[in-house]
Amino acid sequence: MISSDTALTRAGATYSLVMTPSPSGIVTTGQLRASGHTHRPLRVELRENLLAALAEGRDPWPGIHGFGTTVIPQLERAILAGHDIVLLGERGQGKTRLLRSLSGLLDEWSPVIDGAELGEHPFHPITPASLRRAAELGDDLPVAWRHRSERYAEKLATPDTSVADLIGDVDPIKVAEGRSLGDPETIHYGLVPRSHRGIVAINELPDLAERIQVSLLNVMEERDIQIRGYLLRLDLDVLVVATANPEDYTNRGRIITPLQDRFGAEIRTHYPLTIDEEIAVIRQEADLVAAVPEHLLEVLARFTRNLRESEAVDQRAGVSARFSIAGAETIAASALHRATRQHETVAVARPVDLETAVEVLGGKIEFETGEEGRERAILEHLLRTAIADTARAHLRGLDARVLVDALHEGSTVMTGEQVPASDVLAALPVLGESDLYDEVAERFDARTPGERAGALEMLLEALYLERRIGKESAEGETVYG
Repeated sequence: MISSDTALTRAGATYSLVMTPSPSGIVTTGQLRASGHTHRPLRVELRENLLAALAEGRDPWPGIHGFGTTVIPQLERAILAGHDIVLLGERGQGKTRLLRSLSGLLDEWSPVIDGAELGEHPFHPITPASLRRAAELGDDLPVAWRHRSERYAEKLATPDTSVADLIGDVDPIKVAEGRSLGDPETIHYGLVPRSHRGIVAINELPDLAERIQVSLLNVMEERDIQIRGYLLRLDLDVLVVATANPEDYTNRGRIITPLQDRFGAEIRTHYPLTIDEEIAVIRQEADLVAAVPEHLLEVLARFTRNLRESEAVDQRAGVSARFSIAGAETIAASALHRATRQHETVAVARPVDLETAVEVLGGKIEFETGEEGRERAILEHLLRTAIADTARAHLRGLDARVLVDALHEGSTVMTGEQVPASDVLAALPVLGESDLYDEVAERFDARTPGERAGALEMLLEALYLERRIGKESAEGETVYG
C-alpha cells in the first residue's frame, strides 16, 4: 500500500497519490486521523489514481480491446476533467464492461462511518443522522472499510423505474415508528444517494421515462437531491455514467436535452477495428468447453465483420460482439459432443463445426426489410466468404495440385459433425513423397491429430470454394471429391 505522502512525477509535473491506509487496526475516526489519512473528493481520487497509473506505465483498463487509440484517450480526458460520462454505441461494443472498469481507479479500501446509511467519509458526514453521531462521538465515531467493488452501482433503465428507485421517497415504516413527516430521517434513499462517494452507472439511459430523467438534473449539476417537498440538501459526491444506443435519441426514447447537457463527455464507442482485436475479444470472453484453433476464431471474426458490412443486415441494430462469442462457444460445444460420442481423447473444433453456429445464431441478427426467407442463405454465403478469406490468408502460395489431382482420379474424403479426426486423416489420399499435409499443418500451427484434421479440412474447403474440387453434403456428412 502506498503511503499518503507518495509523489509521482510525469512530464515535469508532480502528482500526489494518496491511497487509503490499510484497514487493519483502524476502527475509530481518531485513529484514522492519527494515521495521516486525508479525505479526497471522488473526482480527485479518480484523477490522481489515473495519473499515477499512467505515470507508472500501468494499464488502467485491463481486458479492454480495440479502444486504445480511440475511446480510451477520450475517457481518460473526461476523468481528468471530472466529467459525468455517457457512452454512445450499438449493442455489444463493450460499453458496460468499460464502465465497470472505472471502479479499478478507486482506492482499494476506503473508510466509511460504520452504520451510516450512505457510506459517508468519517471526516465529512452529510446526513442528519451522521452529523448528529459525529457531534456526539467525536474521535470515537466508529469507522468501517469499504472495498472499491462496493462503490460501483449499476442500474438497467426500464420504463417502470421510478424516482423512488433512483433518488428516494418517504419511508412509511420510519413514519410509523413515531417520526413526523417533516423529519428528514424518514427518507428512504434511492440508488443515487446510496452511491455517495462512488460511481453509479445507468444502462440504456434513453429507456428511462423523461419525467424520471428530470429527477437526475439536480444530482448532476447541484450535486444534491430533492425528495417530494423536503427541504433537504445533501452534498453528494457521486460520478454518474451512462450508456445509450445512438438510435435511441430518436427511436425507442431519448435523453432529454437538459440532462444531455449535464453530461460533460459524450463518447462514441465502436466495434473492434481489426481482426486481431476481434479475435482477442472472442478469446477473452468466450467460455470454451473444447479447444478452438486460432484460425477458426479468425473465421468467426471475419464472419462477424462481414455481417457488419452487409447491406442485407440492419446496421442500425448492429452486430454484437456476443455473436462471435456465442459462435465460438457453439463450435466448441459441437466438438465436445463429437468427442464424447466418438470416444476421442481430446475435443478439438474443426471447420465442419462452423455450420452448427449458423444454425443457432441467426436469431441474433436483424435483417433489413425485404430479406425475409433469405436469412439462412445470407448467413451461409457470408460464412463461406469468411472461410475463403481466412484460408487465403494462411494458404497463400501453397501448391495443392497433387491433392486436387488425387481427388480428380477418384479419391474421396469424408468428414462431418460426428466423424472423428482419425477417420478424416485416414481418408486422405496418399500423396507419395509430397509434404503438402505437413506444410498445411505447419501453416495452421496444428500439432495434435484433431488440429491437423481441422487444418486439412480448411484446405479441402478452400479448394472447394475455389471450384477446384467438388463437395456433397447430406445428413451431417460431407464428402470432398
